[in-house]
Amino acid sequence: MVIPKLLSRSLLPLLLLPMAIACREPVAETETDRQLAVSDTPSLNVVATFLPMYWFTRAVTGDSAQVQVLIPPGSDVHEYQARPADVQAIATANILVKNGIGLEEFLENTITNANNPNLQEINASEGIQPLEDNTPVVKSVDSSHDHDHDHDHDHDHAEGNPHIWLDPVLAQQQVTTIRDGLMAADPANQGIYEANAAAYIQQLKQLDEEFRQTLSQYPNCTFITFHDAYPYIANRYNLQQVAIVSVPDASLSPQDLQKTVQAVQEYQAKALFSEPEVENRVLKTLATDLNLPLYEIDSLESGTLDPQYYLTAMRGNLETIVNACR
Repeated sequence: MVIPKLLSRSLLPLLLLPMAIACREPVAETETDRQLAVSDTPSLNVVATFLPMYWFTRAVTGDSAQVQVLIPPGSDVHEYQARPADVQAIATANILVKNGIGLEEFLENTITNANNPNLQEINASEGIQPLEDNTPVVKSVDSSHDHDHDHDHDHDHAEGNPHIWLDPVLAQQQVTTIRDGLMAADPANQGIYEANAAAYIQQLKQLDEEFRQTLSQYPNCTFITFHDAYPYIANRYNLQQVAIVSVPDASLSPQDLQKTVQAVQEYQAKALFSEPEVENRVLKTLATDLNLPLYEIDSLESGTLDPQYYLTAMRGNLETIVNACR
């Protein structure tokens, strides 16, 4: 049997090594970032839940609002626990911008505790139909599967896959929704928001065109991930993501590794995808055993506070996908 040989030769001694997938260190904020995040003369106090929502909001507001990001860059959004400072930030905010689709699970209680009756919420994913099982997700965890972790997998995507921001076309829709919410809350700056949003959406359209032209050369290219974050990219550009687990976890179990081997054989995958700042020694060994390349792809939950970082990181993802699909 190929699976026992692959798993026993070099993987089993490494199975208990933590991969730290869900334990990323927050990215240090630079002085430049702080200057970007806070305007000298803001008219609105806006809180965005995590980096992509911050980038899109900041691209629309420019210097016309004070925008802060709630979840420190590099933190795991799925597992985030609110801090007293988050309650205070929401208590004094005019607007809260969130991704929605069940991603920011901590928000409900945090908003209640903030007791801010004047808070206006912008759900950036409003009107977007989330993907369900558009691409295969290998169900590696059930009631009989014990990862021996401190937490369970209550964070599976019950409301649909929330990673809307990773699709350049849906990102345009999120920016538009944020723009409309800001204009409604601050009509005095409507012209600024419209102009800024139009400029950023034009950049997103160019990004989409680059993805379309480039990935059209690799139809149905299949890659395996250990985070179910990329079905929107796959759906948009005629690729196929196969996710071994839905949400990143601290380590892979023997069952996960066996399912990876099975998925490679079943779907004839071209590559394995890890993510930045992940200790992936187990994955490197697995990739070697399977004779597959291992690449890093970015779910864009870490980075600088410059809205242009989204475009840069997405182009990096495009290059990664091309390298994997060649």
